[in-house]
Amino acid sequence: MPQVNVQLSTGLPGLDRVLRGLLPGDNIVWRIETIDDYARFIEPYRQSAVERGRGPIYFRFGRHVSLLPDSAGVETYRVDPSAGFETFISEIHGVIKKSLRGTWFVFDCLSDLAVAWRSDTMLGNFFVLTCPFLYDVDAIAYFAIERDFHSHDAIAPIITTTQVFLDIYRHNERLYVHPVKVQQRHSDSMYMLHAWMQDDFIPVRDSATTAEILNANPCLPGELQRNRQGVWQRTFRRAEEVVGAQCMNGVGKAKLQDTNESQDGGKQDAAATLRQLLETAVTRDTEMLNVWMRYLSIEEVLDIVRRIIGTGLIGGKTVGMLLARAILRRTNPQWTKLLEVHDSFYIGSDVFYTFLVQNGLWWTWQKHHNPMDYLLDAEHARRRIIVGKFADKIQQQFSMMLNYFGQSPIIVRSSSLLEDSFQNSFAGKYDSVFLANQGSPEQRLQDFMAAVRAIYASTLSEKALTYRARRGMLHHDEQMALLVQRVSGEFHEGLFFPQLAGVGFSYNPYVWSDKIDPQAGVLRLVFGLGTRAVDRTNDDYPRVIALNAPERRPVVGYDDMIQYTQRRVDVLDLQANQFVTEDFGDVARRSPELPYDLFVSDTEQHRTYQPNDQQSEPAEGFLTFDGLLQKTDYVARMREMLTILEEGYGCPVDVEFTTSIRPDGSFLIDVVQCRPLHVQSDCSVATPPEEIPPENLLFRSRDAIMGRSRISTLDRIIYVVPRVYGQLPLADRYTVARVVGKLCRLESPPAETPNANSQPGISVGYANNKGSEIKVLLLGPGRWGTSMPSLGVPVTFHEISNITILGEIVTMHDNLIPDVSLGTHFFNELVEADILYFAIFPGRENNSINEELFESAPNQLERLVPDMAVWSNAVKVIVTEDLFPGHRVIINANTPNQDVVCYSDDLKY
Repeated sequence: MPQVNVQLSTGLPGLDRVLRGLLPGDNIVWRIETIDDYARFIEPYRQSAVERGRGPIYFRFGRHVSLLPDSAGVETYRVDPSAGFETFISEIHGVIKKSLRGTWFVFDCLSDLAVAWRSDTMLGNFFVLTCPFLYDVDAIAYFAIERDFHSHDAIAPIITTTQVFLDIYRHNERLYVHPVKVQQRHSDSMYMLHAWMQDDFIPVRDSATTAEILNANPCLPGELQRNRQGVWQRTFRRAEEVVGAQCMNGVGKAKLQDTNESQDGGKQDAAATLRQLLETAVTRDTEMLNVWMRYLSIEEVLDIVRRIIGTGLIGGKTVGMLLARAILRRTNPQWTKLLEVHDSFYIGSDVFYTFLVQNGLWWTWQKHHNPMDYLLDAEHARRRIIVGKFADKIQQQFSMMLNYFGQSPIIVRSSSLLEDSFQNSFAGKYDSVFLANQGSPEQRLQDFMAAVRAIYASTLSEKALTYRARRGMLHHDEQMALLVQRVSGEFHEGLFFPQLAGVGFSYNPYVWSDKIDPQAGVLRLVFGLGTRAVDRTNDDYPRVIALNAPERRPVVGYDDMIQYTQRRVDVLDLQANQFVTEDFGDVARRSPELPYDLFVSDTEQHRTYQPNDQQSEPAEGFLTFDGLLQKTDYVARMREMLTILEEGYGCPVDVEFTTSIRPDGSFLIDVVQCRPLHVQSDCSVATPPEEIPPENLLFRSRDAIMGRSRISTLDRIIYVVPRVYGQLPLADRYTVARVVGKLCRLESPPAETPNANSQPGISVGYANNKGSEIKVLLLGPGRWGTSMPSLGVPVTFHEISNITILGEIVTMHDNLIPDVSLGTHFFNELVEADILYFAIFPGRENNSINEELFESAPNQLERLVPDMAVWSNAVKVIVTEDLFPGHRVIINANTPNQDVVCYSDDLKY
């Protein structure tokens, strides 16, 4: 890393530390809101120049007040831009030629040159000619340019040519410096926002403050398209005209329903304009359009459009996030203060299709719409996407966006047209990529484009294509838009993460006690990044909180509470420039300033951590969040949020969020995603027989059941034998997973008739000899879908998505309990597919399984998949009629009572 150059200084030691000093030939451009802000930096610079005998020379040509006096070591040259471009630049360059090598210069605000010449292009030309001229003589020069005043024709050549480019912001009477470009120097915090505090410049380390300041005066890449011709631009210019007319009539930002009856004509025109605007840039889904029309104004939608890169729709995930925030603000204005300011950008869906066309991938994309062979050559297509190129104008807008974010961590999230809709969630089907966003601007751009390509490639993943095929959507228009969000959180000794994150459901489908009201909702809460809440983790447990009974846990007893808690934390490691998972204790030691009394309980004294207790350290406790639930109104706030959103959507909702607790104890909540929750309403079921003969009982389970209550007749059981599976080498366990996947996806098993509703190449279930879809139970040891075969069977969800019921036998690991997975992508897939989930705890009260019956039953594996017969000892396919000839096998699941029983009835058929 270059050492700070102590010979050349801005006159502000704190700023020198940010920039790693000045270098000979530096041209420093300040993008400002007012000339007074520029003047604040000029005086210390003048003093530094005089002390070193370097001048300064002041070029006076602006309409604003003079920046430097004629005395005090300043040599002033007055130059008239109205004399013409060539005369003006010749005079400037003549003065520079006559000056000593290494002289320092101050220029008036360059924006006045564009006014005098009536041209942003000529302003750009002036800088492109003058900057290298100064660089060649080792000069130092200060320039200023007004924010929100110039087109890309002026800004682009200035940023490209200059050595240093700094954005200056004023917020609450404090000045902030945000380096956009600093050539030949780098530090871990250089491109962060810095607050000018007395004699120092301090990095702003929390996302909320950074977003609030930058979002007030953003320089947006979408503005590049503002003055271009075309249908896209004309639509938005028309909308701006309507907004102007509304403002003249006193309507302002009010939503359409609030205008006066006397303005009916204008109201109808505005409504038509709003709808056209939404259909152009937001969504064409009728249900979602109707909700947006109720909660957002034309001006608010235009603010969204200004943050779009490229053209096209913003996609379902973005639609849900923005709509949720609007619903909360409209319903209760107090939420305007409770919500963390967001400053996201949106990559339009047209960019995806254009990328495919320009990289010769369009016809490859089209091949994967065929239901017969939609997976054919998908891997090859993904590899071609990964090495694809972006158009120069898109890369230009990517760079502008990354300059805005600086070194703040970001996440690039899929936001396809069909995602998070009222019909389909696509939960976990497409990739999202965290970027620590460190390094030089060039490296950050390359990392960002790699993330975009990775998400584009995920549109052709097996799980995404299979999901679309199963739901009959292969021919639907599924463009991939993207949502680029600032990661919510704070910097802590080289790590970045939010204090709290999680998933909230407005309807709780997992009711583990009769004291829990499903309508009150539920949270799945973690410390750190929310990935541990939405991804199914191995041997780690988020806190599940029923919002009407927050202290009633799914586990029983204090020992269980200690055992089944979160121990690992997902964070962004800024030095390694990557997403990592760390032990909670290590993270806590690097962030001692956080309010651990709200998060951590003491293992010895059975109480929440006390900040002033020298006998206890937060790193030695465990995460319960008891203090948060007991000492604050957090539960009430989250319950209110979920209720408002459910009412706005008109159905239950699934929300991802982060939370920051400020020093005054107040909350700042960031809604990062919201979508309809595809949960089916429960129904009452008949009570099973009180006395079931042991020989007729297959299994019974209590206290770990998810899904809709039901009574079903089972036709087939796919059973992974725990005793055998537990003895297999790890490599063989992966093979068993593939065997299970093949069994679950058989298209037309021998001696059975395919479902009449199935499509060729797509398994949607089988038919029994009565013509109805058969019911399949998948039962095995440990966790289904685990990434660690030592803890269960490592299948993927799309491999087992055709089953009806999923059961886990808790025998793989003494310290492993079933993760009810509430709020995870795995859970959403279970709910959306209407798959019942349960777990059996052998040895626990009211839990049992008739292993002898399962192991002695005839095995149909060899008949169904002869090439897999070698695995018959580990995997059994049991036709229930073979177990109890002439009798039905019934599964009775009562979710509210958390009871499931499987037995053979006495009725013959």
